[in-house]
Amino acid sequence: MQRSLTASLAAMVLLLACSCAGLGPTVGRDTVSQTSTITALLEGCYDGVETCGALKERGDLGIGTFDRLDGEMILLDGAVYQARADGAVLRAPDSARVPFASVTRFGTPPMKVLGACGDLDALKAKLDALRPEGGNLFYAIRVEGVFDRVKFRSVPAQTKPYPKLTEVAARQPVFEKSGIRGTLVGFWCPEYAKTLNLAGYHLHFISDDRKSGGHLLGCTLREGWAAAEAKHELRLNLPRNEAFLDVRIGGGAAADSALKAAESGK
Repeated sequence: MQRSLTASLAAMVLLLACSCAGLGPTVGRDTVSQTSTITALLEGCYDGVETCGALKERGDLGIGTFDRLDGEMILLDGAVYQARADGAVLRAPDSARVPFASVTRFGTPPMKVLGACGDLDALKAKLDALRPEGGNLFYAIRVEGVFDRVKFRSVPAQTKPYPKLTEVAARQPVFEKSGIRGTLVGFWCPEYAKTLNLAGYHLHFISDDRKSGGHLLGCTLREGWAAAEAKHELRLNLPRNEAFLDVRIGGGAAADSALKAAESGK
């Protein structure tokens, strides 16, 4: 117990040290580069603090959101897409800004055949088998396949004073598509990092024709292939704006419950 606590504290010190020093323009393939924290987003810190162009210098796969919470972000094969609340998917310019994002350089791990998955829980169980290093590392995830059904959401741009994320999620537009080919991208994060990012799987969907996409809520996979790549380093870039410096970012059971509600759409 003491060893685990010491390791977690050491990791937090390292993360903050990386943040204060600032992120360099490029990072290695073993690194997840993150902008802000999921708990700051939960509290309504929606102002963009970093550009998509800067994100692309640090990774070719990732997820996040946009300035004022204007849609879901998908970074796939080096291109950034904005899945909007009206159902449209646009190619985001390098100048577009984000308040929260996680990106990485995804290598060329072999894609494993998944077969059919009746629901999202079944898919997660098969992805678990692709994480042999255990539950203390971060993993980048990519799933390609044909979906009999996929359910996803986006969120509309907000105006100040910004509501909390749970309030936005309570009235989020939800979309469902059938018989569609597409890709899931995202991350699996360990439990000890849950004040920084969503613990467990956090996945976004985008269709092969780049016309549909958003934050994944559920799916039935007819056939698919997946890869998971372990990441040993997390580099955290904390905002310097007043909204982040002044907000009270908590943790504990209340924050856990709020995050689950916001991310699951329930």
